[in-house]
Amino acid sequence: MAIPDFQSSMLPLMKYATDKNEHASREATDYLAQLFQLTDEEKETLLPSRRQTIIANRTYWALTHLKHAGLLETTKRGFFQITQRGMDVLQLNPTRIDLKFLSQYPEYIEFRRTSKKDRNGAGEIETEILSQRTPEELFEESYNSIRQELAQELIAQVKKASPAFFESLVVDLLVKMGYGGSRKDAGEAVGKSGDEGIDGIIKEDRLGLDAIYIQAKRWDERTVGSPDIQQFVGALYGKRAKKGIFITTSNFSPAAHQYVNNIDNKVVLIDGKQLAQLMIDFNVGVSRISTYEIKKIDTDYFTEM
Repeated sequence: MAIPDFQSSMLPLMKYATDKNEHASREATDYLAQLFQLTDEEKETLLPSRRQTIIANRTYWALTHLKHAGLLETTKRGFFQITQRGMDVLQLNPTRIDLKFLSQYPEYIEFRRTSKKDRNGAGEIETEILSQRTPEELFEESYNSIRQELAQELIAQVKKASPAFFESLVVDLLVKMGYGGSRKDAGEAVGKSGDEGIDGIIKEDRLGLDAIYIQAKRWDERTVGSPDIQQFVGALYGKRAKKGIFITTSNFSPAAHQYVNNIDNKVVLIDGKQLAQLMIDFNVGVSRISTYEIKKIDTDYFTEM
């Protein structure tokens, strides 16, 4: 069974709390996972930020909306309890509790009006359900959409650059990733005729205890196959090197991946998609225009001694 959206979790959470006892949010998450028969993989599926599981995030938002409607209440940090209003609602035996159902309560309408910032211009709650996802999921989906569009633009720009510029870019990226230290000390672009299949050299660490050899192919459509990797590995043998990175703006064939898995040399393959993501992560060829922080209530602050 798929991970339930946060609105589908509301009624089960209400029924879970009918014993009128305090319940931990974490236990509620486990309850929903068991109720909806989630697999271990689904239980562990994270938001794109990798900071919280999807089921825990959806449980949190289901509880948040129920609390603002007065059906549940916070008793202490991480714990909740059903209210008398919540018990009265369950006596009506509703088939579903969702945002539209909660909009009958004035305090919930005010909560939504404040959080939506009068999105419709009329100052009224949106009763039409536009999405079953939580705010974090919507935010991260938008972020990922912007990031993917940037990655596509970025790799297209890289493909327009000269081979020499691309080789230098690759060394810049690896330095930003922590290899060697400064650009001056850590790496050098080779890229000359007769380089024997080596486009760059970079120190593995600041002390230069080992060297990593680089092959960089700025190709548009051509797939890098196993013969290309074999040639690169041969160049590594010629340098008595054990480590190499093959980076391309295109992609690698399955045979190329299989080949590097069956050799003694440690060779890492980075295709165009991964290259673009690394450039974004380590700020190579991109600049920051906006930064947003997502915050939550610090319940410890409001705990009175």
